[in-house]
Amino acid sequence: MSETLARLQAELGVTRHSDWLTVDQAMIDRFSDVTMDRQYIHVDPIRARETRFGGTIAHGFLILSLLAHLEQKIAEARWPDVQMGVNYGFDRIRFVAPVRAGSRIRAASTLASVREKSPGQFEQSLDIRVEVEGEEKPAIVARWITQYFI
Repeated sequence: MSETLARLQAELGVTRHSDWLTVDQAMIDRFSDVTMDRQYIHVDPIRARETRFGGTIAHGFLILSLLAHLEQKIAEARWPDVQMGVNYGFDRIRFVAPVRAGSRIRAASTLASVREKSPGQFEQSLDIRVEVEGEEKPAIVARWITQYFI
């Protein structure tokens, strides 16, 4: 067993948290422009105020795409000698609760599995929760698979 694999196996089940990130209306609007998803619950604060959300909410795919940013410092701590990491996919993704404009989110990342695919190439699975400050339910729960090369 490689030294890297042994070190990472000691982290199985360990949860690390990212820094908090504010998801503001400007970020939501930029994402809406890029994806051309301009549904009013995302971009029209006046109309969205009349919905069950009480205001605009972030696109679920915006929050999902922010995982790369949220996970970056956590990954650097787990993989200090990494040359490159690439997304492999997700086993599951659930959009559990909305993220209202102005909310702060963070990732709670638990190392679920790690294996050496070949010398210097590893595959990890993370159980991810995107937490919303002050909310009971997470915005997203997912199993995220990444390949790392050292």
